[in-house]
Amino acid sequence: MRLRIAVVDDEDLARAVVREYLRGVEDVEIVAECANGFEAVKAVSELAPDLLLLDVQMPKLTGFEVVELVGRDQPVIFVTAYDEYALRAFEVHAVDYLLKPFEQERLLEALGRARQRLQTQEPATGVHKAAAEGGPRPLERVPVRDGSRVHIIPVGRIDYIQAQDDYVAIRSDGKTHLKEQPLGELEAALDPSRFVRIHRSYILNLDRLARVDLIAKDARVVRLHDGTELPVSRSGYARLQEVLK
Repeated sequence: MRLRIAVVDDEDLARAVVREYLRGVEDVEIVAECANGFEAVKAVSELAPDLLLLDVQMPKLTGFEVVELVGRDQPVIFVTAYDEYALRAFEVHAVDYLLKPFEQERLLEALGRARQRLQTQEPATGVHKAAAEGGPRPLERVPVRDGSRVHIIPVGRIDYIQAQDDYVAIRSDGKTHLKEQPLGELEAALDPSRFVRIHRSYILNLDRLARVDLIAKDARVVRLHDGTELPVSRSGYARLQEVLK
């Protein structure tokens, strides 16, 4: 099968090395070269490449944020100078993880794995389990795709998050951003000392909490500094008390 590849790296030299390694490889076509994560998201949307060769540390969007925006079904080979992201890379079902500098033979080996993945459509579940046990660090910002645009929301600027069917509504700076993600999945990625699930449909940023009001027997609401009221369930109130001790 012919592989259509998008090369994503903010370093011109790194892209040039990949281009040179793949020159003359008949069954591989580079359909896009991207210098940052925004260009990568656009390339995936417009060109639907079979595979991303993706750097991790880039300006604007990291490689992991690109994966979150384009979806884990998009096959990815991470290409980076840092070995510390390997476990996290396989947690998001990366095909392979290449450490710079690498030889042409190593790149072709990774492409072979990508072909196998595309033919079988099987994620690397065994590696995913091992990586998950390592435990990723809490999110520091949340990328939200809005058509061809991407909004980056620092978690410190989030007021609260509300579940809306298959989406979450992230309230920040007076605006609401919709992101296709289960509330529980986003909750698991946030710092539990800063964000608390106060209701089955709401996650609260504790920095926005002004007070908790009892409005009826065993019925409470939280009031935010801007006057917003959010419902609190019994279990949510218990979690809130535990964190505020």
